[in-house]
Parts: sequence; structure tokens; C-alpha cells
Amino acid sequence: MNWFVAVLKKYADFSGRARRKEYWMFILIYVLIAVVVGFLDGMLGDKSILSGLLAIGLLLPSLAVTVRRLHDTDRSGWWILIGLVPAIGGIVLLVFTVLAGTPGSNQYGEDPLGEAEPG
Repeated sequence: MNWFVAVLKKYADFSGRARRKEYWMFILIYVLIAVVVGFLDGMLGDKSILSGLLAIGLLLPSLAVTVRRLHDTDRSGWWILIGLVPAIGGIVLLVFTVLAGTPGSNQYGEDPLGEAEPG
């Protein structure tokens, strides 16, 4: 949960780098929360209002952590737009987020593996 909160604390920080663990732990917790909220939407029968609020509320943090993850692989944050390309774009973005980050410093900052874990 600390990784999720750490991303929320940097909700609009598009600079710097995010290690794989930070990115994927955020995604995992986001999906788990979305499943619970989706279940609640179904139980309440309110036509996905809670799910919509969750998606809107976490849109900016999701974009920011994805851009920082791309920075860790020494790619511009604009590569996030490749996800808009039908079929292949999402796969390419997935590969970029799974790749190991650039060891040492790169143009986007210091290696996040050298930093302490949130907590």
C-alpha cells in the first residue's frame, strides 16, 4: 500500500524516474480497488458512478507514474501516446513498462534503485 500512497503523493509529478516496482505495485493496487468499486457499483446498481469517479480521480497519478516509468527506460513521456494506436500501441507500452530501467543516471534523473523504498 505504501507504493500506492507514494504515487498519490507525487500525483502530478511528471519529472524524474519510477522503478518497475513502484509502477507495477501502483497498477496492482489500482486494479484491486477498481474490482472492489466495480463490485460495489453492481451491488448498488448506480450505473458505474463510483467506477467513473475512481477513474477520474486516479487519471493524473496514473499518467504521471507511467511517464516517470518511461523516463526510467530513457524514453520521453510522450511515448505514452503510443497506447492510443489500436492493437499494437498497448502492447508496445506494456513492453516499455516491463523493461529494466537505465542503470545509473540518465537525462531524466538519478537511478531510482538507489533510493530507499517508501514506507
